[in-house]
Amino acid sequence: MAKAVAKKKKAKSSKKAVKLKVQPLRWLRRWLLRVVLAVAAVFFFLILLFSVVTPPITHTIWAEQRRLGEVDRIWVPLGEIAPVLARSVVAAEDAQFCRHWGFDARAIQSAIEAGGARGGSTISQQVVKNVFLWQGRSWPRKVLETLLTPAVEIVWSKRRILEVYLNVAEMDEGVFGAEAAARKYFGVGPDQLSARQAALIAAVLPNPKDRSARRPSGFVQRRAAQIADGAATIRADGRAECFED
Repeated sequence: MAKAVAKKKKAKSSKKAVKLKVQPLRWLRRWLLRVVLAVAAVFFFLILLFSVVTPPITHTIWAEQRRLGEVDRIWVPLGEIAPVLARSVVAAEDAQFCRHWGFDARAIQSAIEAGGARGGSTISQQVVKNVFLWQGRSWPRKVLETLLTPAVEIVWSKRRILEVYLNVAEMDEGVFGAEAAARKYFGVGPDQLSARQAALIAAVLPNPKDRSARRPSGFVQRRAAQIADGAATIRADGRAECFED
């Protein structure tokens, strides 16, 4: 009898020990889920907000402002930017912009085959990185970018995505957006850019700290000529329809 009672007590104590071990894990999982849901809610709120409200600042602009002391940036609507600049940027950075849902499989494949020497990011991905995340290569940023890009594509129009890109992309050291770039490089408003000037700005985009549209190198000039041809092509074949009036 005494042995049976002892066995029952031992069984009860072992069950309590198991419960004590399981409960902290359940608590941790619960809080991790809450944190993930809270972060997702914040990002979704910002995506909805910035679909109609101008993003006040980005991490890149903030970082450059701290480094340089000041930056040059004035937001302008897409309707006040020369259409040829929009076409040039799309031709240079993401020629299939109107035909994908955030990712360009061919561009990604080409980037992989090139061993990472060229980028495969679409304009949509670059907007997500610039507006919601940070620069640099890391798995956490890439995972967030991959999750947020489809959401932005669903909520924002293609015109809005391109409008934001043309206002937050760095186009010279400390110079962000089409308005600031047009005035710094050529002394004109963004709506007055010629096809040549637009192509030169687009040619600078991948590496704005080392390239110049005002004093273009031979490479930049050749690249600008290719971009000008590409801009004319996407206008003719309909790949600019999603962002043009």
